[in-house]
Amino acid sequence: MNKLFIPIILLLIIFTSCNDEWTEEQFENYISFKAPITNSEGVTDIYVRYKSEEETTYQLPLIVSGSKTNSQNAMINVALDPDTLEVLNYERFQTREDFYYKELESKYYSFPSEVEIKAGENTSLMNIDFTLRDIDMVEKWVLPLTILDGPSYTPNPRKNYRKALLRINPFNDYSGTYSGTALKTVMEGYEDETPIVNSEIKSYVVDENTIFFYAGNIDEDRQDRRNYKVYASFDGNGGVTFSADNPEMEFQVNKSASYTITEQMDELRPYLLHRYLTINNIDYQFSDYTMVPNVDINYKVSGSLILERQLNTQIPDEDQQIEW
Repeated sequence: MNKLFIPIILLLIIFTSCNDEWTEEQFENYISFKAPITNSEGVTDIYVRYKSEEETTYQLPLIVSGSKTNSQNAMINVALDPDTLEVLNYERFQTREDFYYKELESKYYSFPSEVEIKAGENTSLMNIDFTLRDIDMVEKWVLPLTILDGPSYTPNPRKNYRKALLRINPFNDYSGTYSGTALKTVMEGYEDETPIVNSEIKSYVVDENTIFFYAGNIDEDRQDRRNYKVYASFDGNGGVTFSADNPEMEFQVNKSASYTITEQMDELRPYLLHRYLTINNIDYQFSDYTMVPNVDINYKVSGSLILERQLNTQIPDEDQQIEW
């Protein structure tokens, strides 16, 4: 045989073999949640419009992976997964149980135990109905879910795809993470010293028109943060009322606060609305009575806060994924 033909024949054999493998290649159709981890603590943040008298529905995607389209109807079984949440809490926080995520109480949600994925379709949406009236956002609420085994499908063997740990973040028109660079906290008797300034101050929903945040420089890392909740109620006419429900804080408001809202469309993305909410004339004082045993440390807090929301005008309000 001519030596020139040998490489050509070998190449034909190789290409024919590869082509045969490609036509015979199949991957299992695994079922997964689409719930990517969104923070360093291993959970998925989801944002739910707060409504005290109505349900709000969040749609959690289920997807079928594989090299071929799903060819059969399947009823996917979904259940709570408190064991995974327990493992996550210990791995992340060890003995700091005040940092633990707490399983969302059943009175706040409902979801179907089965979700259908039809033949010829590779996705489906599971409706989770939330009723969040009176929820206490001092706790870090998580709804832990898992895909169970079933006769007509195979859950994704990778844990992070089969599981969904949904951190619940209810929002209203005033909640979110405020810029705190213009809000100053000073200790009584040290007014001439450099004030304490936090670049970000996170607020939490109480109801449709009220939020709370932690007084001064206290945040959710404090074990006793519950004692230092400061409420801000918005009246719809530009007024903000600050209050506290813990008398031991010795909370006192020195000025009447107000708020303004301005809006601006994005120059490059015509569908994107920038909404800026500014709380003006903040002026209150409180006592930190637990940091040092048997010693009250008095603080004065004054200045302003600003919150920016980026809203997609083409998406319904309750479907907005409000970033904090």
